[in-house]
Amino acid sequence: MKRLQYDRYGGPEVMRLAEFEPPRPGPDEVRVRVRAAASNALDWKMRNGEMKLMTGRSFPRAMGHDFAGVVEAVGAGVTRLKAGDAVLGVARFRQAGAFAEMVTAQEKAVVLKPVDLSYERAAALPTVGVTAYQATADVRPGQAVFVNGCLGGVGRAAVRFAQARGASVAGSCRDTSADEARELGVEPVVGFGFDPAALAGRFDLVFDTPGILPFAAARTLLKPRGTIVDIVPTPAKMLRSALPGPFRAMMGRPVTADLEEVARTLRLPIARTVPLAEAIQALTELERERRPKGGKLVIAMAGGQAGPS
Repeated sequence: MKRLQYDRYGGPEVMRLAEFEPPRPGPDEVRVRVRAAASNALDWKMRNGEMKLMTGRSFPRAMGHDFAGVVEAVGAGVTRLKAGDAVLGVARFRQAGAFAEMVTAQEKAVVLKPVDLSYERAAALPTVGVTAYQATADVRPGQAVFVNGCLGGVGRAAVRFAQARGASVAGSCRDTSADEARELGVEPVVGFGFDPAALAGRFDLVFDTPGILPFAAARTLLKPRGTIVDIVPTPAKMLRSALPGPFRAMMGRPVTADLEEVARTLRLPIARTVPLAEAIQALTELERERRPKGGKLVIAMAGGQAGPS
């Protein structure tokens, strides 16, 4: 079996395609033959060492979290899934391992794949979908939401979920992509360098998906008793989140019911699909050049296509 891994923290140059022996699934785990996997910024942030306080210094380390495939084996205590099931899911945070021909994951982080969804499109959903779903969980009908980075993976998902919950959605993106944001129902649309004073006091939720909006700017946008959600945690942000006030730092958690809802209702665009043998080059371009734009980068294994693309 082959997988992408690295032997030390560092840039894209440390990635390599290597042979590995998939472990047997332990209690409450499933082993999945991967048909497709999708990249998230989390993957290279972990490899760069930005999260080594949480991930430790044990090597080699596998890469990738989001996957879709077919269950090959189940561990003791698994009752919801069985061998042969088509599924999508999220690998364990520290172990990762989705950029591989086989991955082991917790049963709670794996759900059945809708029959009308290809493996590629299914793999694009888990992390961004669950994060957006949980970040917008408290949105109510008639409220107003501002999504900073509304055309990123999490941003697109957040727009959809906030709208489904009855909220109006405004957001920011590159000036050249404003028309695309409006097609999603985002209004008003502003550039990343916008003046927050022009939108002061208008939003119940300010959702900063890239984690770059200054706190003062985000607070300017809020209504009284509004909330700021940031999904790019740093020690300073975690400290602020622990203090009284509107700011909350969070990371998406693999909750089965949430992942099932994401699989049923969310569909995201795919910008590029590559085989595992070409994944290192594609991941390097995505990290360094943010290319491709307009959708997810998906790594397809042999026999990955199933269902509508």
